[in-house]
Amino acid sequence: MYNDKVIEIFKNPKNIGELKDANAIGTIGNASCGDIMQVYLKIENNIIVDAKFKTFGCAAAIAASSVATEMIIGKTIEEALSLKNADVVAELGGLPAQKIHCSVLAEEAIQAAIKDYKEKNNG
Repeated sequence: MYNDKVIEIFKNPKNIGELKDANAIGTIGNASCGDIMQVYLKIENNIIVDAKFKTFGCAAAIAASSVATEMIIGKTIEEALSLKNADVVAELGGLPAQKIHCSVLAEEAIQAAIKDYKEKNNG
């Protein structure tokens, strides 16, 4: 069902855990599949300097979280907001159709974290 890259990332995810000094947190859940994704960001001078995640879900959800956080570290807030689920799927080398929603959760969790940051920082 999953390609070798997805399985490898699932077995060895990067950026897993909580970011103690996060100044942005986004949580997205999908009751229909049971996946819950929480993204922690450390943003300095409009740049995402660190990102971590905690995901309760399937292999695709964990792999998508790992790849998405890797893709936004070092990027500006605007660049991170332009990350789409299709970018995550492409970076994973594809996902089964019934697991595409996992990449959407990653996109939405990043957007939620950035929204949290903007709300805390007036803009």
